[in-house]
Amino acid sequence: MASNRHLGRIIALQTLYEFEFRQALADASADLDEILNRNLERYDETIEDKKFVTQIVHGVEKEKDRLDAIIQPIAPDWPLSQIARIDLATLRIALYELTSDNEVPPKVAINEAVELAKAFGSDNSSKFINGVLGTAYRTILEGKTDGSSNASTEV
Repeated sequence: MASNRHLGRIIALQTLYEFEFRQALADASADLDEILNRNLERYDETIEDKKFVTQIVHGVEKEKDRLDAIIQPIAPDWPLSQIARIDLATLRIALYELTSDNEVPPKVAINEAVELAKAFGSDNSSKFINGVLGTAYRTILEGKTDGSSNASTEV
C-alpha cells in the first residue's frame, strides 16, 4: 500500500500541476476532474487507492487559499508567485496531508514531499521543501513559534 500511495501522490502532483499550469495560461477548457480521470486511467492497472488520489486533488484545490496562507509566512523570502509551480504543488499536497484529518503520519507526509521534490523539482527543491515543511510541522503541529527552519524532519 505504501508504494501505491507514493504513486498516488505522483498522480496527484501531476494533476494539480497540469491544472494550475493550464489555468495560468487562461485555458478555459482546463477541467480538474477530466485531468484527474485521464491521469488515473494511465495507471489503472497499477493504482489501487484511487479514492486517496481523488481526496488529495480535490482537497488541495478546495483548500488552496488556506494552504497558501500557511506557506507564505513560513517562506517570506519567496512570494508564492516566485516558487516553482511544481514545488508549490508539492508543498500544498504535503500541507494538506499535515493539516487534514487522515491516517498519514506527519513525518511520512514530509518525507513523501521531499521525495517528490527530488524526482520532479530542481536541484534545490528537496532542501527548500524540507525546510518549509519542517517549519510548518514545528509551528503548526507542535505549536512552537521559534521560526527556525534548520532542523531537518526528513525521515
